[in-house]
Amino acid sequence: MDPKATRGYRNRNPGNIEHLAANKWQGLAEPASDGRFCRFVGHEYGLRALAVLLIAYQDRHGLRSVRDIIARWAPPAENDTAAYLAAVARRMGVGPDDPLDLHRHGHLRPLVEAIVAHECAGLAYPAAVLDRALTLAGVPPAAPRTLAQVAAVTDTGRGALLVGAAGVATALAQAAPAIQALGDLAPVVAIAVVLAAVAGVLAWRLGRPA
Repeated sequence: MDPKATRGYRNRNPGNIEHLAANKWQGLAEPASDGRFCRFVGHEYGLRALAVLLIAYQDRHGLRSVRDIIARWAPPAENDTAAYLAAVARRMGVGPDDPLDLHRHGHLRPLVEAIVAHECAGLAYPAAVLDRALTLAGVPPAAPRTLAQVAAVTDTGRGALLVGAAGVATALAQAAPAIQALGDLAPVVAIAVVLAAVAGVLAWRLGRPA
């Protein structure tokens, strides 16, 4: 089945969250449901809702393993919970009882991805979409911490170059922690130091063989 033909994708609700009038999710569409499941104005909002629910499982109910989370998410009365659990754990590359911390992006994102894939016939979202959704849920990806990381960061994470005015602006925005680390230097001097470091890294990368 084409993942984009699934109900979850059409509703922009890839976790297939059921609509309850009491739950005023951010980004609900109009109408808010298809008769059973929520409808969202964008995929980021549907993914955000999924992430928020999973975090609530940890914070309110103390569920910290794939086994416990999936038992609540997909109870046996409506699902083959054992198969769901096995598929999610396998896709995440963890054991069913390994502890998770869903306030860590590196734990939450793989769990969200695995549930979406199971719910929507293997559906996979681009990393940038998932990261925006988890940022909306309060669990953003870790920010670059060094000037070299700032110079190398890209949407794909594969080290493509930041080039041009827009790239420099992005680098400066992402370099805020590094600028703060420069302490008592005047802001103009601090920014100049950052730009020089970024330029140096870019020059080095341009000189490397492809």
